[in-house]
Amino acid sequence: MKEFLEREKERAEKNRIKNKPIVFMTYIMVLTFMSLFGFIIYFMFHDADRVVANARNKRQNSFDEFVSRGQIVSSDGVVLAENKTDDEGEEKRVYPYSELFAHTVGYNSYGGSGVELDCNFELMRSHANIASKVLNDLSDEKNPGDNVITTYNYELTQAAAEAMGGANGAVVVMDADTGDILVMYSSPSFDPNDMDNVWENIHSEEGSSSTVLLNRCTQGLYAPGSTFKIITALEYIREHSDYEDYSHVCYGTDIFNSVSIRCSNSTEHGELDLTESLARSCNTSFANIGTNEIDIGKLHQLAEDLLFNEKLPYDSAYNKSEFVLDKKSDISEIPQTVIGQGDTLITPLHNALIMDAIANGGVMMRPRTVKEIRSVDDAVIKKNSVKNYGQVLDPQLTQKLIPMLREVCVSGTASEYMSSKPYTVSGKTGTAEYDNNGNCNSWFVGFSEDDSPDIVVSVVVEDYTSNQISGTSVASYIMDRYYELDDNTK
Repeated sequence: MKEFLEREKERAEKNRIKNKPIVFMTYIMVLTFMSLFGFIIYFMFHDADRVVANARNKRQNSFDEFVSRGQIVSSDGVVLAENKTDDEGEEKRVYPYSELFAHTVGYNSYGGSGVELDCNFELMRSHANIASKVLNDLSDEKNPGDNVITTYNYELTQAAAEAMGGANGAVVVMDADTGDILVMYSSPSFDPNDMDNVWENIHSEEGSSSTVLLNRCTQGLYAPGSTFKIITALEYIREHSDYEDYSHVCYGTDIFNSVSIRCSNSTEHGELDLTESLARSCNTSFANIGTNEIDIGKLHQLAEDLLFNEKLPYDSAYNKSEFVLDKKSDISEIPQTVIGQGDTLITPLHNALIMDAIANGGVMMRPRTVKEIRSVDDAVIKKNSVKNYGQVLDPQLTQKLIPMLREVCVSGTASEYMSSKPYTVSGKTGTAEYDNNGNCNSWFVGFSEDDSPDIVVSVVVEDYTSNQISGTSVASYIMDRYYELDDNTK
């Protein structure tokens, strides 16, 4: 009996060893199955909507068989894009204001752009009530897609177009408190109702250099000109607690690091403090600050803190702004760079975000272009909340800078248009050369109401030398229109 038990034990041990790989593989297969099952559950509840909503997902196009694309609507209730049925019963996407919102609303063909592309999934979903869906199914009708409510203001955008007067350039208007983009106007523009001809033209030999599809607000890179003096001034204030004692004598032209710097029209500004230097946009004063008074490495860090060379908190297509000056740069690059020339490039949107941070005590808001998604029955399906990007500047710095920006508008380079408003304006003008022939673009970036900022406006007008439309005049017109509309709603 004892021998029998020992043989059975030995046989069991051999079988256990023999079956060990099978048991191991069984565990692996069970674990793999459970992991796969868990991933499927996670995907369904966490990632499915995001993947389906991805603008690159071509399967969204199949929704068109069952859903009639929703409307895109302005913040003041104007329909900017909708589907209409022609006499032959064919659905067609219609843009009632054609060129006015072409870059922001975009188009729904040739790959798409703007809100049409970014919210493609939302526009092709339908949250109509069940009864309507049943009736539509029975009558073989499409269900109405959800509507996208944007932050864009029709009246202000119209004012921006009027103020630009046909000149090329860009206008960005933000709600200073929320980050809502009220205006994003780019010129030249195109008619999204006629994309076949637009597309054919830009791919022809004659139209190959056309930039009509470029959204200059987010993708146009410009030399900032004297608007960059804001950043140079911030760095000087940060490094010098006695910044109010700064003094410089301007003779209209001077040499810094073997580079000749002159003020506009070689104007001799005489003795200036920092506030006067900014108000009169004195090039020699700021070249002096850059070459003799501040640490270039720290200036580079400040520029990157303000998102030069960095990603912007913006969800649609844009180009990064560029700032290359650092400690390793040749000293001959300093004088031009600190006054906004050289290799520095910025988009109008980015300039607006920097000014927004200054207006908000150093807190930069995330720009918002879509407020909410609503069903055809006007039920809120999704609401995009207001968010800030974070603290990018010391609030004490902004408190010291704002009175200087105010002086620019009271007695300085912006005073012709901004000094006699029934509301306060703080900002900075800029004239940026873009070639070696003295041709310039004109900038203005600023905000209204110092104590409780209302709106931020960033404007660049191309080829000011020829058209004589200044960024300041455009901003003035838009700000006036904003307060007219505000008074009418009270």
